[in-house]
Amino acid sequence: MRLLPHAWMLMFAAIAGFAAMPSHAAVRIKDLARFEGVRDNAILGYGLVVGLPGTGDSQRNLPTLQSVSNMLQEFGLNVPPVGVSSRNVAAVLVTASLPGVLRVGDKLDVNVSSIGDARSLAGGTLLHTPLLGGDRRIYATAQGPLAVGGYRFEQNGNVEQKNFPTSGTIPEGAVAEKELSPQLKNRDGTVDLILNDPDYTTATRVADTINKEMPRAGAAALESGRIRLQTADLSAVSFVGLIAAVENLVVEPDVKARVVVNERTGTIVSGGSVWLSAVTITQGDLKVSITTDYLVSQPFGTFVRPSPDIRTAIVPQTRIKTQEDNLQTQAINLHQGATISDLVNALRAVKASSREIIAVLQGVKRAGALHAELIVQ
Repeated sequence: MRLLPHAWMLMFAAIAGFAAMPSHAAVRIKDLARFEGVRDNAILGYGLVVGLPGTGDSQRNLPTLQSVSNMLQEFGLNVPPVGVSSRNVAAVLVTASLPGVLRVGDKLDVNVSSIGDARSLAGGTLLHTPLLGGDRRIYATAQGPLAVGGYRFEQNGNVEQKNFPTSGTIPEGAVAEKELSPQLKNRDGTVDLILNDPDYTTATRVADTINKEMPRAGAAALESGRIRLQTADLSAVSFVGLIAAVENLVVEPDVKARVVVNERTGTIVSGGSVWLSAVTITQGDLKVSITTDYLVSQPFGTFVRPSPDIRTAIVPQTRIKTQEDNLQTQAINLHQGATISDLVNALRAVKASSREIIAVLQGVKRAGALHAELIVQ
């Protein structure tokens, strides 16, 4: 029997209320995936920042001088580029991101970055700048004072700088001039759900969960990152209710076993599904000492005058000494099913450094005892 729109809404509300109580490892579908057609769009514009305290672009930046000359012509002032002499102006690029749904008059945050040799944008004001999309259409206009989270002071060759003063932001500095509406439905009336992290197991679980709670949705996992829903027979109101209900369903995603290590900071991050096979690790202490002495060869004598081609020479003499302390060599035995945490704690107990721990993880991976993807940053 065909359900009426209000019956669909009641069922969706009940499902949303049930989904508000997730299980131990369950995640909402809206945190795992997005509906195809709803995406952010980048917009870009070229503008001028004025009011800088002598920290703007120099006379070497011809585009800045030409831009100032063109702006003055709009106000009836004919000033050639060679007649512009000011370091209170800087040429900048303005960027922003359009949400999937946009209405005329919506406010957007913008980022402003210098493209010349300006030393700082602190204290500047962005002039009216149109922001264009990839289709070269104007979607928003930006203007306003910059908020710069840094500074740069220079005097007599001494420089004091914090963060990056050549970039700034204008919160809600752009106003939308064009409307954007997402196109969710395909030509046949279906809707595609795109997983943020494609995985066949997760896609199958999402489709099964949707079909269990909403059989009429007809969800099917087409590939590792795409689930298709049948929505051709739904009205506009029921369609919105379906989207809201699907987003609030909870699914337990299948996470691929990964270990991420940062060699610079020594940070090690691993998932809960990472296990080790039985392995033995030997930690040795090898010391290498390199000493270089510089000997001076002086050819000048008391009674003999050398030729012009003979001069003083410095001869390096290097001694290399290696020492391996066998008394400090320790062996670490890990049982079957040990975790990365067990391995790291055991290595820390023998005073291993972060770099040594990363080297051990790479060795364990090559030995086939680490059953996870190892990512070294």
